[in-house]
Amino acid sequence: MNRLKAVLLSFICVSLILGVVPISFAQKVPTPFEYNTPLDYQRATGKKITKFSEAPGLAELVKQGKLPPVEKRLPQEPKVIVPVEEVGQYGGVWNRAWLGPSDSMGVYKSIGRESLIDYDAFGKTLVPNIVKRWVVSKDSKVYTLYLRKGIKWSDGQPFTADDILFVYEDVLMNKELTPTFPQWLTVKGKPVKVEKVDDYTIKFIFDEPMPLFLYQLAKPIDANALLYAPKHYMKQFHPKYTSKEELDKKIKEAGVKTWNELYTTKEDSWWVNDPERPTIWSWKAVTSPTGPNFRLERNPYYWKVDVAGNQLPYINTVNNILVQNTEMVNLKAMTGELDFQWRHISAANYTLFMENREKGGYRVLNWRSTSGSNHVICFNLTCKDPVLKSLFNNDKFRKALSIAINREEINQIAYLGQAVPRQASLIPDVPYYSPEWEKAWAEYDPKKASAMLDEIGLSKKDKDGYRLRPDGKRLDITIEFMEAIGFSGDVCELIRKYWEDIGIKVALKPEERSLYKTRQSGNELEVYIEGMSPQIPFWSQDKWIIPSVSLDHWGIEFARWYVTGGKSGVEPPKDIARLFELWDKAKSALTETQRKRFVQEMVNLHVKNIWFIGTVGMAPTYAIVKNTFRNVPENIMDAALDTPRQARPEQFFIKSK
Repeated sequence: MNRLKAVLLSFICVSLILGVVPISFAQKVPTPFEYNTPLDYQRATGKKITKFSEAPGLAELVKQGKLPPVEKRLPQEPKVIVPVEEVGQYGGVWNRAWLGPSDSMGVYKSIGRESLIDYDAFGKTLVPNIVKRWVVSKDSKVYTLYLRKGIKWSDGQPFTADDILFVYEDVLMNKELTPTFPQWLTVKGKPVKVEKVDDYTIKFIFDEPMPLFLYQLAKPIDANALLYAPKHYMKQFHPKYTSKEELDKKIKEAGVKTWNELYTTKEDSWWVNDPERPTIWSWKAVTSPTGPNFRLERNPYYWKVDVAGNQLPYINTVNNILVQNTEMVNLKAMTGELDFQWRHISAANYTLFMENREKGGYRVLNWRSTSGSNHVICFNLTCKDPVLKSLFNNDKFRKALSIAINREEINQIAYLGQAVPRQASLIPDVPYYSPEWEKAWAEYDPKKASAMLDEIGLSKKDKDGYRLRPDGKRLDITIEFMEAIGFSGDVCELIRKYWEDIGIKVALKPEERSLYKTRQSGNELEVYIEGMSPQIPFWSQDKWIIPSVSLDHWGIEFARWYVTGGKSGVEPPKDIARLFELWDKAKSALTETQRKRFVQEMVNLHVKNIWFIGTVGMAPTYAIVKNTFRNVPENIMDAALDTPRQARPEQFFIKSK
C-alpha cells in the first residue's frame, strides 16, 4: 500500500509540473514543427536549404544507376520538418512489438499516415501536407485543393489528381466496393461530388455548406479519409480496367471468390497486407505480415526533408516483432529489447518500468490522453435477440448497469489511480465539454442499481440468484472485445463481477480484431467494449456523438438508415434521429455560435439517455523509449491524430555512440 501511495504521489507531482492544457506542452518541451516549403522555412528563419542529401544506402543505389538522384525523387517543394532535438543520423532498425495482422493499426500509426491535409502536433491547426494549399468558396460548398507537385509513389510513379479521382469514382461510388457511401462525405444525405481540374488540382463540391470539410479531411483512423490510392497499381484489380479473364486469374491466385474481395484485400489502405502496393508514406512494407518479423524499409521517394535538406526518414527499417500477447510486449519493452513502444504498454506496469529504466537502457515518457473513457461499454441497440434489444433500449436498464460499476476500483487496479473515474463523455479540453455528462450516472450505487432493475420487471431470479428475463430465461449477457486492446480483459473481469453482483450473468468473449469487426458490422454483438477515441481534434471524431457506419461503436443499423436516407438499416428512436438532424445542422453551420448551440443540444440528449457507459478516462499513455532513440517528444497528447504520428516518426533517429 505504501508503494502504491508513493507511485500515486509521484504521478500527482508530475501531473502538476506538466500542466493541464495542451498548449503548455508547446511552451515546456520541444515538439516537431514544420514548414510548407523550403522557401517558407527561409522566410521564417533566414536560413536557406542549399542542397538535398540522402541516406548512404540510397546514394549507393543512385551511383549504381538503380535510383534517380535525390533531387529528382523529391517534389518541387518538399515539406520541411524541424527535428525535435537535432538533425538526425541515417541508419538503424526501429524494433517494436506487435500482435500480428490484427494489430495492423499500431503499424499504421507508427509509420505515419499521410493525409491530404494534416493537423499540427497539438491538433489545433490545419497544416498543408500532400495538399500544398487550398481555396474555400464563400458559401463553404466548394473546396479547391492544390496538390504538392512532384510527389511520387514508392515505385517512382507520379502522385496526381487521378489517384484521388480513382478512389472517388471507382471505389466510393462503386456499390460492390462501398455499399454505403462514407458518412463524413455527405451533408443531409447528399454525397460530395469530386472534379479534376488538372493533374495537380481537384475540387470537392457539396450541395449544402460544409464548413468543417477540411477538418474531416484531416481526420485519422478512417481509411476512407485518405481519399487516394495508386491508380496505376490498383486498377489491375478492378473490372473497369481489367478484362474478366485476367481478373478471374488474379481471383484464383489470391484464393478469394469475387473481384471486390480481391480488390479489398489488395487495397489495404494501411499498407500491410500487400508488400507490392506502392505507398507515399515514409516506410514501405517489404515482407509478409504473417512472419515472425514484419519489416518496412525506407521509401526512397519520400517527399519530406529536414532543415539541413536531408531526405527523411532517418531510420532505415521498422521491424515489427511478432509476440503472442500484450504481456510479452511489456516484458520485451522492460528488458530493453524494443526501441520505441507505446502501443500495448500497460499503466499497471508503470512502477516496474520505472524501476528497470537503468537496466533496460530506456526512458519512460508520459503522454497525456484525451480519451473520455479508456473502456466504453456499448449496447447493441439493434440486437437480434428481441428481449435483449428491448432491455438495451431501456435507458433505466443502461443507467442501472452504469451505477453498478465501481470506477474508482477500476482506476486503482488497472491504472494505479492515474486515470479519472467518469462517464464516457467529452473531456474538459473540448469546447463542448459538459460537467453534467461527465458525472451522469457515474456514481457507484449497486443497491440503487438493483432497485432500478426490479422496477423494470427484472425482479425474479433463478436458484443461483441471477435475474430472469421477461420470457422466463436467465438474463445472460455476452461482452465481446478485441484481444489487441490493452487491459480490456482485466477491466472486463471487473465489469463482470459488478454486474453479476446485481444479478446479471455475464460471459466474456475476447476475439481477434477482424472477426470482432465482422461480427460488429454484421449486427451480431450484444454488448462490447471499445476505447473511446481521443477527442482532440474534436471535429475529426463523430462516432461518439452520433452512430457511425465506417467505425461503428454503437447503433450501426441506425447509422445505415441515416446515410442511406432510410433505404436500409433500422429507423432510430426519436432522440437518436434528432442527433442525426443536429449533426447535419452543426456540420453546415457557418458560425461557431450556431455550431455550439447544436452540439450542446446533442450533449443534452446524451446526458438524458446514456446510450453507452464509461469507466475511467484521461489515463496517461506511456511510451518506452531506448536512450539512443532520439527526437521523440517528451510530452505530447495521445490525441485523435493516430498517435504517435503527430510526433512525426520520420524524424526519429537512432544515435550511434
